[in-house]
Amino acid sequence: MRTLVIGDIHGGLIALQQILQRAKITPRDTLIFLGDYVDGWSQSPQVLDFLIQLDSTHNCIFIRGNHDELAVHWLQNNHNNPMWYEHGGRSTVLAYESVPEKTRQKHIDFLLALKNYHLDEQNRLFVHAGFTNLKGVTIEHFPRMLYWDRTLWELALSFNAQLSRDSVFYPKRLLLYDEIFIGHTPVSQINETTPVNKANVWNVDTGAAFNGPLTIMDIHTKEFWQSDPVSSLYPDEKGRN
Repeated sequence: MRTLVIGDIHGGLIALQQILQRAKITPRDTLIFLGDYVDGWSQSPQVLDFLIQLDSTHNCIFIRGNHDELAVHWLQNNHNNPMWYEHGGRSTVLAYESVPEKTRQKHIDFLLALKNYHLDEQNRLFVHAGFTNLKGVTIEHFPRMLYWDRTLWELALSFNAQLSRDSVFYPKRLLLYDEIFIGHTPVSQINETTPVNKANVWNVDTGAAFNGPLTIMDIHTKEFWQSDPVSSLYPDEKGRN
């Protein structure tokens, strides 16, 4: 029985199917998806269909990403957001041109039901982006920060490993949870293509929306499996590049 965490998918259904096959998942595994299921590659509706079906046969936990919020706003009320269009939303709009209304509503229901975070019994936190409250996610005053904030990852990147945990300079947010698993900010920004661990934070967004692979990782052993670079799976598309 494994617990596996999956990074940002961004419409790359082929990559998602690859990593699940390469990790040899079974219904006994728990799958925790860190959000951003849509926007980027051309199969955002198919990704949602696949996840809804997967949830019927496997133990899945679905976290909300910022792109999932943007997409559901458009699906619900045709919200005009030019900035979203330029950051992957245009591919989602085009992909839904041939999606029936019944399926759209099913996707809306799925996106509205996403969790802002998951905290397990071992005090491990799974969240798309981060949090700002020094007392943790359960009383975060600005819930949207959970899927928009980048400062947690920036804090982890700049962390001084020589600090003792009782130092007044030790970042209080990093003391709250034994491990924190995030996506949102691609590790390709620091020239990496595999999951990166800084302090007690694991970033599993390996740039699938751009030229990197999609990643699934065993949270206990830290073994991981990756797809081919997603851009190679959609050679006639730009993704979010």
